[in-house]
Amino acid sequence: QVQLVESGGGLVQAGGSLRLSCVASGRIAISNVMGWHRQAPGKQRELVALIISGGNTNYADSVKGRFTISRDNAKNTMYLQMNSLKPEDTADYYCNVQQLGRNYWGQGTQVTVSS
Repeated sequence: QVQLVESGGGLVQAGGSLRLSCVASGRIAISNVMGWHRQAPGKQRELVALIISGGNTNYADSVKGRFTISRDNAKNTMYLQMNSLKPEDTADYYCNVQQLGRNYWGQGTQVTVSS
């Protein structure tokens, strides 16, 4: 089992920045894919960014150039640095780990961007 705990969400004005963290505990595989997803009210959950164990990353077009995903494997922690935030980035952000054929989710952290 893997447990994920997100933190770092909050209220910020448009143009501001936030840094989300996700701490993983339990049976963390050497090779896995970690990612951030988000779900806005009334919308489906969508992928924001992915990072694999070796460090390769992938971003949704809507956040490219503004968000940066990173991970510290020694600390089993993943980060999402969000800059130039827009009101449309408002959502609940979820941490996700895919490993050994299973999918794990955190409880989410809320991000609200005011205009």
